[in-house]
Amino acid sequence: MSIISMQGLKKTYKLGDNIVQALAGVTLDIAQGEFVAITGPSGSGKSTMMHILGCLDRPTEGKYLLNGRDVSGLPRDELADIRNRQIGFVFQGFNLLPRTTAVENVEVPLTYCRPVMPASERRERAMKALASMGLEDRFDHHPNQLSGGQQQRVAIARALVNEPTLILADEPTGNLDTATSIEVMRILQELRERRNITIVLITHEHDIAAYGTRIIAVRDGKILSDTPNTPRNTLEPPSRPAVQPYAAASA
Repeated sequence: MSIISMQGLKKTYKLGDNIVQALAGVTLDIAQGEFVAITGPSGSGKSTMMHILGCLDRPTEGKYLLNGRDVSGLPRDELADIRNRQIGFVFQGFNLLPRTTAVENVEVPLTYCRPVMPASERRERAMKALASMGLEDRFDHHPNQLSGGQQQRVAIARALVNEPTLILADEPTGNLDTATSIEVMRILQELRERRNITIVLITHEHDIAAYGTRIIAVRDGKILSDTPNTPRNTLEPPSRPAVQPYAAASA
């Protein structure tokens, strides 16, 4: 079953007197549990594709089906609800709130749940998500007290706390050294293998794309190639515990 189905998607922007076509009729299906790496140079359209996949933008033409539902023309409040419940985001810059602790950062998506979730349940779910990332001893640490790799693990815990079916990772290793990048890619691979979460990764680094099960190259708003891939192995002894099974606290 396809969790993602993009059907003839086009996206155009008006810049002054010019019309820029960011996507030029993209058709793409992604099945549940795939790890897809989307690559391309700056200006290729990959970021626009990510924004539409994440319900942060709408296509100008075409359809985008997420879990079988056409979300292309939904109002902003419904798109926000879909983002909160079905999609987890991981960014290059971590996007953690600097004055809040790790556990408070992970709680943030839960504060937008409707109906309102009790504070005790939010805290319990956030702690479980952090523990699944091997961060039991970092609950009360602020971002400036954490390494880059630890900050990205907090960000991944935040992406997981609402138990999404899809994680969108936008250049998640861009601010990390090589060893820490491998650690983050190991986590993403484990999330797919252990929890059957669909991963869509945006990257311009070919060695990072090699961790996916499928590599899609984009240029000028079009798909140039779509190739199955044998993922790069990350089974060397980890520097932290493997991702643990995560079950949210019951309501």
